[in-house]
Amino acid sequence: MYLAQYPRRRYTEGHTPLEKLERLTAAVGGANIYIKRDDLLGLTGGGNKTRKLEFLVADALKQGADTLITCGGIQSNHCRLTLAAAVKEGLKCRLILSEITPGSYHTGAGGNVFLYHMLGVENIKVVPWGSDVMAEMEQAADKAKAEGRKPYIVPMGGSNALGALGYVACAEEIMQQAFFSGVPIDHIVIACGSAGTYSGLLFGLRGNNCHIPITGISVLNSKEVLQKRITEIIEKIADYLGVNVPIPQEAVSLFDEYLGEGYTVPTAGMIEAVKLAARTEGILLDPTYTGKAMAGLIDLTRKGYFKKSDNVLFLHTGGLPGLYANMPLFLEE
Repeated sequence: MYLAQYPRRRYTEGHTPLEKLERLTAAVGGANIYIKRDDLLGLTGGGNKTRKLEFLVADALKQGADTLITCGGIQSNHCRLTLAAAVKEGLKCRLILSEITPGSYHTGAGGNVFLYHMLGVENIKVVPWGSDVMAEMEQAADKAKAEGRKPYIVPMGGSNALGALGYVACAEEIMQQAFFSGVPIDHIVIACGSAGTYSGLLFGLRGNNCHIPITGISVLNSKEVLQKRITEIIEKIADYLGVNVPIPQEAVSLFDEYLGEGYTVPTAGMIEAVKLAARTEGILLDPTYTGKAMAGLIDLTRKGYFKKSDNVLFLHTGGLPGLYANMPLFLEE
């Protein structure tokens, strides 16, 4: 697919590394585990949202926007990176944050909350979890317009057809790296939240006649909700690009067994996975997304879901500031 025709800002120089995790592979005792280091993408702290924002912010600039408005949880990596992109482009940024536990947001918190203020966020509005955040963003946009601003709403997680182009492009990057390194990838494992990363990656692979299966580990919703969301995004990508890429329902492989009691709620498997990655490879994962996804990869490997000869690629989607906001989870032995 020819993506050069779509406006794009570049926030990362070159490709993110693709590495073999020799010591983690030995510790888990199963398939060969590789990692795609999208935690090293550009903008403050890196992470998968950077790829999406390259297309979304380019569109905002094309429309003459001077203010970005977006939403997420209290410790939202997406909000951090949208704010960082705004800083990079000389724009203002306003955030809508959904609070799961009432009173949990406070300006003295660490992690991403600290970074919102360090980066100079213009305004933060905290709303209860389950609020209509799209309506909240539209209200924020109306207020900005009344002030003479030109706002641009960035959807939650950057997960619309335009944002998903970031991972359509990433699919092509992975195929190039696998070819030049001589490492055939048999499976890809990623965390699934708002589903834009999974959708874009699957569309990009299938659009290039590459049928590497992608296993999504849910960190937010049931797999039924995720399946519906992925189908919707893929249809929108196809409409946006004007191409027909047949993707059967069975091509979407999802697990919600590693979600635990819900979004941001710690699990024993996540804690084990985060510690194991740190102590075997010196790689830091976060408790909300990559920690649970790695817990899924480890458990599925131990159960024989992946063959011992398989090369399994874990897509590290970032989220490191969230680790520092949850330090007590990992200090207990």
